[in-house]
Parts: sequence; structure tokens; C-alpha cells
Amino acid sequence: MWRALLLVALLGQAGLAPGLELTPEEAAGRRIYLEGVGSANGEISARVGAADTLVPARVMPCANCHGADGRGRPEGGVRPPDITWSRLTRPYGQSRANGRSHGPYDEGALARAVGEGRDPAGNRLDPAMPRFVMSLRDMASLTAYLKRLEDDRDPGVAETELRLGTLLPTRGPLADLGRTVEAVLRGAFERVNAAGGIHGRQLTLVVRDPGTDRRSTGQALQRLVEEDGVFALVAPLVPARDGALAARVAEAGVPLVGPLLPAAGETASPLVFNTLPGLREQLFALAGYASSDLGLERPEALVAYPRDADQRPLAEALALHLMDQGWAQVRLLGYDGGADTLNHAAKGAEGLFFLGQSEDFARLADQLRADLSPYLFAVSAQVAGAALRLPPRFSGRTFLAYPFMPGDWTAEGQAALLAIRRSQGLGNQHAALQVGAYCAAILLEEGLKRAGREASRKKLVSALEGLHGFQTGLTPALNFGPGQRTGLAGAHIVTVDLAGGGFRPLGRFIKVDRRR
Repeated sequence: MWRALLLVALLGQAGLAPGLELTPEEAAGRRIYLEGVGSANGEISARVGAADTLVPARVMPCANCHGADGRGRPEGGVRPPDITWSRLTRPYGQSRANGRSHGPYDEGALARAVGEGRDPAGNRLDPAMPRFVMSLRDMASLTAYLKRLEDDRDPGVAETELRLGTLLPTRGPLADLGRTVEAVLRGAFERVNAAGGIHGRQLTLVVRDPGTDRRSTGQALQRLVEEDGVFALVAPLVPARDGALAARVAEAGVPLVGPLLPAAGETASPLVFNTLPGLREQLFALAGYASSDLGLERPEALVAYPRDADQRPLAEALALHLMDQGWAQVRLLGYDGGADTLNHAAKGAEGLFFLGQSEDFARLADQLRADLSPYLFAVSAQVAGAALRLPPRFSGRTFLAYPFMPGDWTAEGQAALLAIRRSQGLGNQHAALQVGAYCAAILLEEGLKRAGREASRKKLVSALEGLHGFQTGLTPALNFGPGQRTGLAGAHIVTVDLAGGGFRPLGRFIKVDRRR
């Protein structure tokens, strides 16, 4: 896995509000407020309208109208009031726009408002306000939670600071890559902070080293979540991708924007937003190009993948995709170094689709007999280091997928990245990682802006999900949506000129069907 990541390279806690610790009573009140469910899953009812129609409170919990933060949000011409405890208990009371006024609330007055729909002065509340039927125990729990509601923020959110985290190598052979990504992230956040931050909050970046194996990666993620209390993760560069990062993130409940190395076969998560296409999207784009642009008539293909890795599911998906596109036969080869096995499997194949590492790509090409010269297809992030070392007969017959090309860059996007490079003392090394980190940073920035001042992880996910046609200035437009967590589905295709020692773009960006 270290080698695979190396190939990609070719291209203060003060004031923090940690996760709120609630007493059992307050936790029960939180569930009533958010879900309308009483203690021990007990039923709470709500009386609605002049006829006092009874409906389950879970259909219309308090948070539906007053919001998870208690500050209320207008809906259908109704503006639910702010019910945070500091607001309810103001000593001088409140005066409403409709002329109704009353003194401050206390526990008894709150119970009367919830159960009878009357304020401390005995005035009837807005008819849109349900009257809830619940036990004294549940009412006490709800009151206890309302007293803590203002403090119940997601971790990492303070009055003047928003803490974000990432996993980057800080030691060992990948330290230079980690430093490059960190510099881009810090440069992007410094630009935001210099402009006043986001909704008055400065962005703080916390970096943890993921180490080299699954255990160390899991421990680093746990420290970010539990010790550092980060709000979200951005652009992690994890060497030991084991296909479980998304599951770990989902378990922690932390949104992740822009993984820089999407793993083959990784389980999708509604909390993970990929800025750039993963291996699947890029391989499918290669399949699309091979099927439509090479003039092959019902060809045969070989899909080669490392036998001891977790990429067989992706290889199988690619094989099915090729057959759907009219390839007459597609064979799978879990390669392990045997030339005879490779040549037997490749016999008759007009296309060889490769998954794996750069050294293996070069070795397989060398092992193919001289009378076997199939078209070679691979993802640049995996094999770009070996592409110029292939046997000469593969010149013009080798095709690589790239998520973006210099032609995608706008003047504004290029200027923004150049400014970050200058401020952080960066050159153009590891350009693909720089672009990936920059795109992740500005995508997260946009999501945080749309999530609003009362930011929550749920609001951030909803904001990111609603982004369509988002322009990074360095890639084609990103599009997300319900169940759609990869902003860019497809790839640019380039061919390898071995004689000239370079790469030649072949034109358009090839999109793939996200549903397949």
C-alpha cells in the first residue's frame, strides 16, 4: 500500500466546546425533544388544532419546528419562537409582535405551555403549537434538557473557532507528501481566516499521523474524534487503506470531505464526500473509451488485479461493465508473478485492464510475449510511475485515466492555488495531491458557509449533498445529491507516447453512470 500511495505522489483547545455530556435525565429529554419518544420508548401524544386531534409526538417532535438548536425556523408562515432556556427565562419577559406579552418562564410555566398551550401570563400560544400529553417524568426530562440545549453543539464548534482534523503521514517515506497536503490545507484555511472566517469562526486544523497499518490508523482517527474533538475531517492521506475507513468514519459520526486515495471496494458512507473520482469511476471511463473509440468488434478483455489485495470486487464489477458494453468475453486474472499464467490468460485479449501497483504494471507488460500486444488500460494514480518504462510496442496502445487535466483549470483557480503555494513555500511537487487537497478544502468551506452559524454535522452533510455544479476552478464541476457522494464521475483519457517520453490527452472528459 505504501508503494501505491507513492505513485499518487507522482501526479490549541481553548474555547472549544466538546461533545456535551448529559445526565441520564437530560439524555432522555434530548430524545423527547428530537424524536418525540418518551422514557423507555414510552408513547407521547400531541393534541393538534382546535379539535385536539391526538397524534403521536414522534410525528411532530419539538425540534421539527424549533430546530435542533431551539432557535426556531420559519415554516409555512409560522415563526416558532426561540425556546433556549436563557431566552425563556429573561427576567423582563417577552413581548410578541402580535401584542402578547408575558413574564419569564420557570419549570412550572414551561410545563403549562407544553401541556396546555398557555404562556406565563395565561395567554394562548399560537394555534400551530401542539399541546403534548406526557408523564411528569418525561416533562422533567424535557425541562432538564432545554436548560442544556444551548450547549448541545457538535464537537469542534465554539463561539469563535471551528476545529477540523485530518490524517497525514508526518514521519517516514511519505512525510513529504503529508507536508505538502498539510501546507495546502493550512494555506486554504489561512485565506478563509484572513477574510473573517466562516460565520465569525476561525478554522483550526488538527493533524494526526495515521501510521502504517490498520490499527494505527484506527487509533489516530479515534484520537481526532475523542481527544481533539474535531467537527469534520478533510483530505486524509491514509497509507493503510483497508476498505474500512468509510465504516470507521460512519461509526464515529464525523463527516469526511475529500479522501485523497479512494480505496478499491471501499464501502460507501453517507458521511464521506469524494471530490475526485475513485478507481471505479476512472476504470469505467477507460472501459467507455475502449468500447466506443477504438473500433473493436466484440473484443475479448483480461482484467488483472493483485491476488492478495482487496480489489477483486472492483475487478468483477469492471468485467460485468465491459460485458454490458458488448465485449464478447472478459477473463479475470489474480496475478502472482507467473509469466506463463499471464500469457495463457492474455491470449486472444485485445484489451488488458490493470488494477494494482506501478511495479506490477511494468512487470506484467514485460512478461507478455512479443506476439501479445493488447491495449493496456490503467488508472494514472496507480501506474503513472511505470508508464514510460513499458516495452516500445505499447507506445500508443497504453491508455491512462486522469481525474483532471490542466485544461480544466480556470485563471481564478490557478491563481488561488498559486497564492497558496507562495504563502506556504510550495513548488509544483505532488501536483495531483495539491489539487485534491485544495478542492477538498474549498468544498468543505462552501458546505460550512451553507450550514450556517448554527452549524451541525447534520447540517453540513445536508449542505454538501445539495451542491450541484460546484466550480473548483481546477476540475470539472462537482455534483452531489441524495445518495451521490462522488462529485466527479468519470475521467480524462491520455495515451502514452513511449518514443517521445510523454502523455497525449485524447480530448473530452468521459462521464460514467453513477448508478452502475
